[in-house]
Amino acid sequence: MQPTTKAVGQQVETGKPQRGERICAAIPKELTDPLASSIEIRTLTTPQELFAAAAEEVVSAAADAVAQRGRFTIALSGGSTPKGLFNLLATNARNVLPWDRMFFFWGDERHVPPTDPDSNYKMAEETMLSKIPVAAGNVFRMPAENPDAASAAGDYEKTLRKFFALAPEQFPCFDLILLGMGPDGHTASLFPGTAGLQEKSRLVIANWVEKLKTSRLTFTLPVLNAARCVAFLVSGTDKAPALHAVLEGDAPGEQYPSKLVRPTDGKLIWLVDKAAASALSTKS
Repeated sequence: MQPTTKAVGQQVETGKPQRGERICAAIPKELTDPLASSIEIRTLTTPQELFAAAAEEVVSAAADAVAQRGRFTIALSGGSTPKGLFNLLATNARNVLPWDRMFFFWGDERHVPPTDPDSNYKMAEETMLSKIPVAAGNVFRMPAENPDAASAAGDYEKTLRKFFALAPEQFPCFDLILLGMGPDGHTASLFPGTAGLQEKSRLVIANWVEKLKTSRLTFTLPVLNAARCVAFLVSGTDKAPALHAVLEGDAPGEQYPSKLVRPTDGKLIWLVDKAAASALSTKS
């Protein structure tokens, strides 16, 4: 399965909302309130146990979504932690997941071609997508090879609006959005202090990250907070200070963007390993 065959917008076959589909018309102001929703925090001893727990969440969410709506929409993340999950899904879960009913998207992407080593798509392609029986038309990568990052973001937003059959003021409700968290508390490509944190109407933006001197393509907070379930996967001692700040600290969300992810009508699950949870006062 070659990266070039997984072009954004290929075979968008869902012109109407599916049976039981929920489409969010607006995201309430409370999305920035850290107390707006309850969360589940699960601490696993090792990264391997974290991957296994995450795989169980994917399998369960997929089964529920297909049973209720006939399809499963998932947004993938990049980074080293989800790589372990993707490997597990392509092996242990290969025979239990409804691959033909699964539709893959990305929550963010580096502004590079799909063949670039830094591409989030390329990582998912190599670790999972090339090893499973999924049709090219079920995979919707961000067209990050476009030199114009803003245009690429606009094209991906059009893909989402077409796939989910959205009206202008609506946001899609993904069945599951997988997220990671950086040592600085960023998630997707929503970095501390960046303009993208203030976006309230767009689905996908090109977010300029000054410290990286580049734009990143990313879902906006309203899209993340419209999901039926958001699952953070966090591993390693380098994440411990940020995890403490996000879950137990008083710093504003603009300083630790992961703090701003609180689904308004869905579940929020933090799957963290013991190393990442080492600075938390209460370790589940």
